[in-house]
Amino acid sequence: MAEDDRGLGMIVKAFLDSKGYPTTLFQNGEEAWNSLRDVQYDLCITDVMMPVMDGFTLVKQIKAVQPMMPVIFLTAKKEEDDVLEGFSLGADDYITKPFSMDELLARVKVLERWLTYTPTSTSTCEYRLGGFTFDVPHLTLTDFKGERRKLTSKEMELLYMLCEHKGETLERGLVLRTIWEEENRTNARSMDVYITKLRKYFKDDPDVDILNVHGVGFKLVVK
Repeated sequence: MAEDDRGLGMIVKAFLDSKGYPTTLFQNGEEAWNSLRDVQYDLCITDVMMPVMDGFTLVKQIKAVQPMMPVIFLTAKKEEDDVLEGFSLGADDYITKPFSMDELLARVKVLERWLTYTPTSTSTCEYRLGGFTFDVPHLTLTDFKGERRKLTSKEMELLYMLCEHKGETLERGLVLRTIWEEENRTNARSMDVYITKLRKYFKDDPDVDILNVHGVGFKLVVK
């Protein structure tokens, strides 16, 4: 965890430790980044406004080398542009201060579930989408050139739901309740950011599109 408010950081660390999530506290992004050379962490929780290295820079660097590292921003920066910036960098969640410890714990548990994700459905775990292959268990999307992209947990969950409802309208509310576990404005903005990211992955393939169904949801169309 990277948090320059040592008092708050110690409180959060003690809480997570007590719930069975051993936590290492750093007071700026550079300390956290340097520690990654020697230690493999399961989850990054970071503030945004910190000295030496801010949280956005930290997450950008982490995602460049460990794209599957789950990230939660825990910050006072609550403007829409800040929230969207956090999600565009690959964050899995964005919690604004003041916050509830129980809420933080719930968000951590959601990410923990997907860290150990294995499909239990009898349905297909690999999908052909135009010139792409989506491998669900390995969270990879391989394009027609053979180039493989590692997906984040949220990207995988969202694309998996779209594939399971291919050619049908997937309701926004269902996505929010299933993946984000709550329908609210912040989660809805997060979902829209991830839809935009998925569209960019398929932008060079005219046979794959993710359509907006106005006021209802999304539809994955594969020709």
